[in-house]
Amino acid sequence: MTFPGSGDFARSCVSSITSGGHRIVLLTADGVPVEAAYEPGPPPGTGPRPPAVVLAHGFTGALDRPALRRAAAVFAQHTAVITFSFRGHGRSGGHSTVGDREVLDLAAAVGWARRLGHRRVATVGFSMGGSVALRHGGLYLPETGREHEGRTGAHADTVVAVSAPARWFYRGTAPMRRLHWAVTRPAGRVVARWALRTRVHSAEWDPVPVPPVGAVPLIAPRRVLIVHGDRDAYFPLDHPRMLVAAGDPACTELWVEPGFGHAEAAAPVPLLRRIARWVVGG
Repeated sequence: MTFPGSGDFARSCVSSITSGGHRIVLLTADGVPVEAAYEPGPPPGTGPRPPAVVLAHGFTGALDRPALRRAAAVFAQHTAVITFSFRGHGRSGGHSTVGDREVLDLAAAVGWARRLGHRRVATVGFSMGGSVALRHGGLYLPETGREHEGRTGAHADTVVAVSAPARWFYRGTAPMRRLHWAVTRPAGRVVARWALRTRVHSAEWDPVPVPPVGAVPLIAPRRVLIVHGDRDAYFPLDHPRMLVAAGDPACTELWVEPGFGHAEAAAPVPLLRRIARWVVGG
């Protein structure tokens, strides 16, 4: 899907202040307002400052949904955390493009983290957010000095994808067939809007964006962690294995988690803690 727009990269205006952090409305490179929140994490220690973590939720998630707030609380025990609602979700503007233009939403959040003074930023995405994190990692390349759409400072230093698809248009499971109905059919988009509180764009992708598996090789030499559950009802294990096979073996790691289902809603707290430690320790 192609959505031309205007606006300076990640222009922002603070909408509210909370104890220990604050909320903001970011404006993406194509002019979509995106709600975001910042939690500073624990007081800084004497060693190097750990990377801030930007959490990217799955389809139908949002900044204030309990699953994302639970994940943010776990990560905030280790480092600063930014959460946000993708376009078409929560109180953000626009319509969901189900993984295409959402890279601009993530870029705006990463750019905000750097403006807050964080020199290193990690992205952690779940399901659709995982595919966006991988595509964002492949599009925004710090080594070149120039980044996607000419923007600077919006690259991730570390990328984590949890429950992410490797390729587009997958319909091999019942949940994915239902999701495709909700995205591609007018009646499905009505259900998504009113029952799932997610506004989906009616246009087809044009052009079709590079799939996550095509983006993974471009992220090296930055570290990539792929996390997937063996009980994932949406994407079977050939998806994470395909992602890891496409990556640089020197910096790409796979965790297959026994008993884990799908995305942030199913992620147990011990797994979230392990991911946070992996990000902070790298």
